[in-house]
Amino acid sequence: MKLVIALVGVAVLAAGVAGGAVWYMGKASANAAVPAAAHAKAEAPRSDGKPPKYLTVDKVIVMLRKAPGDTVPHYMSADLVVATTAEKEKEAKEHLPLLRSIAVKSLSALPMAKAETMSIDQFAEELNKAFDETYEKERLDKPFNNVMIGKMILE
Repeated sequence: MKLVIALVGVAVLAAGVAGGAVWYMGKASANAAVPAAAHAKAEAPRSDGKPPKYLTVDKVIVMLRKAPGDTVPHYMSADLVVATTAEKEKEAKEHLPLLRSIAVKSLSALPMAKAETMSIDQFAEELNKAFDETYEKERLDKPFNNVMIGKMILE
């Protein structure tokens, strides 16, 4: 009987320790997520407390560069989303063909070997870098803050 009580006590203690560890780890990851969420909110363009406007660049389809000896063509399809303010929404809509062109140029330069190892964040970073460089080179005011990936298919 004493053995059963001791085993139950050990099981309850182990469950308590496991529950405490789960709670502590959940609390730590939640605290780590807060600054990231705050950073994302800070990047979204705001105008007089109004929510941002989101515009899409649908179906950007590119053929990726082949590796030497690769006979199968590889394609990428992506839907992009840009955040803008209500005041710059019209200007951003006028820039959508330019955005598509920059995205096609940037994405089609990627070799398949690199593209299949990249994360969504890395694709967005590449596109944002290409947009920044083009707008700076052309001396245009960028009517949006950054580009996000809405959907992506790599084949």
